[in-house]
Amino acid sequence: MIELSGQALAALPLAQAAPGGGMDGLMSFLPMIVAMGAIMYFLIIRPQQKRDREKQDMLSSMGKGDHVVTIGGVCGTVVGVTDSHVVVRVDDNTKIEFIKSAIAQVRKDDKKTEDK
Repeated sequence: MIELSGQALAALPLAQAAPGGGMDGLMSFLPMIVAMGAIMYFLIIRPQQKRDREKQDMLSSMGKGDHVVTIGGVCGTVVGVTDSHVVVRVDDNTKIEFIKSAIAQVRKDDKKTEDK
């Protein structure tokens, strides 16, 4: 094994202190990192959490008779709801079962389709 003396270590460029103070550079860079983290939180993470919470509330309040639109564009009326699935009537004799997360919109007062 090779042992390095104190003089040999001091001669290595990595062991020497950076000119201008290494901690000063880090301390001036730290507030910028914190500011970037705060910007990312308020512009990306928080709005996404709000949308997720609104969708979860919409799906949990869904019940029989509500008019829904799926992510695939299928429109219909809810005839059955379980914890994870929804049965939607799309025509007089046609019922389709969907996973709850496939519902994009719930329309409680859908008077446009009733008037047609």
